[in-house]
Amino acid sequence: MIEDIKKTLWAAADKLRANTDAAEYKHLVLGLIFVKYISDTFAARRAELGRRFADPKDDYYLDDAGLVAAELEDRDYYKEVNVFWVPESARWEAIRAAAKQPDIGKRIDDALSVIEAENPKLKNILDKRFGRAPLPDGKLGELVDLISTIGFGDDPGQARDVLGQVYEYFLGMFASAEGKRGGQFYTPASIVKTLVAVLAPHHGKVYDPCCGSGGMFVQSEKFIESHGGKLGDVAIFGQESNPTTWRLAAMNLAIRGIDFNLGREPGDTFTKNQHPDLRADFILANPPFNISDWWHGSLTGDPRWVYGDPPQGNANYAWLQHMLYHLKPTGRAGIVLANGSMSSSQNSEGDIRRAMVEADVVEVMIALPGQLFFNTQIPACLWFLRKPPSPASGRGAGGEGKTRQGEVLFIDARKLGTMISRVQTEFTDEVIDRIAATVAAWRGEPSPLPQAGEGPGVRVSSDYADIPGYCRSVKLAEIAEHGHVLTPGRYVGAEAVEDDDEAFADKMQTLTEKLGEQMAKGTELDQLIRQKLGGLGYDF
Repeated sequence: MIEDIKKTLWAAADKLRANTDAAEYKHLVLGLIFVKYISDTFAARRAELGRRFADPKDDYYLDDAGLVAAELEDRDYYKEVNVFWVPESARWEAIRAAAKQPDIGKRIDDALSVIEAENPKLKNILDKRFGRAPLPDGKLGELVDLISTIGFGDDPGQARDVLGQVYEYFLGMFASAEGKRGGQFYTPASIVKTLVAVLAPHHGKVYDPCCGSGGMFVQSEKFIESHGGKLGDVAIFGQESNPTTWRLAAMNLAIRGIDFNLGREPGDTFTKNQHPDLRADFILANPPFNISDWWHGSLTGDPRWVYGDPPQGNANYAWLQHMLYHLKPTGRAGIVLANGSMSSSQNSEGDIRRAMVEADVVEVMIALPGQLFFNTQIPACLWFLRKPPSPASGRGAGGEGKTRQGEVLFIDARKLGTMISRVQTEFTDEVIDRIAATVAAWRGEPSPLPQAGEGPGVRVSSDYADIPGYCRSVKLAEIAEHGHVLTPGRYVGAEAVEDDDEAFADKMQTLTEKLGEQMAKGTELDQLIRQKLGGLGYDF
C-alpha cells in the first residue's frame, strides 16, 4: 500500500514540476512534506490530550473547561513526546485554506519562520524559499493540495514511519532526476544498507563527516530497531558543507524523531571541523570522490594525518585518516571511495596506504559493481577500518577489537549487482545479507541476521572459509608482496567453474558449429539490409 502511495505522489508532484529544475523543486516538495508532518503530529497529540483531559479514569483528567483550554496550549505536553509546537497560524489547515491565494508562497515562508521561532531545534533548518518559488502561477497551490492528500493518521509513530518512507523515496527520486548533482545529497539505499549491515552500529556514537541528507543515520536507526534496540541507543553526530543539504539532513532526522548533532552550522569537514573532540564507536561515510581542491594551508601538520600527509591534489586519504582519527579505540568505520584509492601510488598515497596496512587498521575491502551511483560511473569500493584498542583499554567491552590480527578480508562483489533500470544497479537484500554474514563469520562474531525462532544477534556465524572468486582472508605479508595494493580481484582469484566432463575436442566442435551458425545468420541479415536500402535508392 505504501509503495503505491509513494509512486502516486511522486508522479503527481513531478507533473506539477513543469519546467522547474529538480534541484530547486526538491526543496519545495520536501519542505512542504515536512510542514505537513509536524502539523499532523501536533494535531494528533492535541487530539490525544483532549481525550485524556476528558476521561475521568485518566491521570490527565481535568473537569474545568477553561483549564483544559490552557493546558492544550502548554508546550511541555508536546515536547515530552518529541512533537514540535506549531502555532495556529502555521498549522497545515491555515496553509491549505490559503492555497489558492496569490501570496501563498509568502504565507508558507511566514509559517516556517514562526515554527522556527517556537522550536529552537529547527533554527536555520527550514528553507524559506516559497515566496520566490520558480513555479508557474497556481502550481504551488496545487502542490499544497497534493501534499494535503498524504494522511499520516492519528498515531504519531505510524505517521512518522509513513512520512519517513515518503521523504526517503522522494530523496531517491530527486537524486535520480538530478543525475550527477543528486549524488551530493543522496547515497543509493543498497550501498548504505551494506555499510550498516557490515558495521552493525548497535550502540554508542555514530558519526558521518559528510552526511548528505542523513541516509546513513536513518539506516542505522532501522538496523537497531530491527534487532531489538530502540531510538536513543545511539547518539548521532554529523557534518555537511552544503547549506541546503545540511537542512535536508536535519529535516530527514527530525521527522523520524532522531536526536542529532550536525554541528552549529554547515562547514567544510577539514577546515571547519564541527566535532574536533569526538571519538565515535562507528563511522559511516560516502565522501565525494577524488576532490582536488580540498587543501588549505592551515591543514599543514594537522594531527589527523597520523599515517602521512595526504596529497594536496586528492582528498581520498585525508578522508580515511580523518575518520580513523575520530574513531575511539576498538571503533569501526565504513567508507565509500573510488577504486583508485586501493592501488594509487601517486604522490604520497602509496606510502600512506602501506603505513595503514602495516598498522593493521584496514579490516575489510569490498569491490563494488559499476552503475551504483547517480552522480558518477567511477568504479567504487568499500573500505572498512578498525582502530586497534589502546594498550590500556585491552580488547574492549564485549570482546571488541580487531578480531583478525594481521589479516585483511577481501570480497569481490563486482558481479553481485542487479540491474533495476537501464542505467542503475543495486544490491538485493539477499546479497547484502550474504556480505554481512561473510564478514561476521570472518570476524568470528555473532551473525547480524536474526534467524527464525532466535533473538537478535543470538546465532553464532558458521566458520569462515575462503571462496575463490568471492572472498579471501590475506596475511599482511602477502599484501606487502603486492606493493600494498588492496584491490580484491588481485587476491580472491577466479571463481571455480564446475566441470561438466565434456571432452575438450567435443566442446570445441560444439562451439565452432554454433559460431558458424551465427556467422551465417549475420551474412543473411547483412544481405537483407543491403536489399532494403537498395530499394530506397541507397547503395554501398
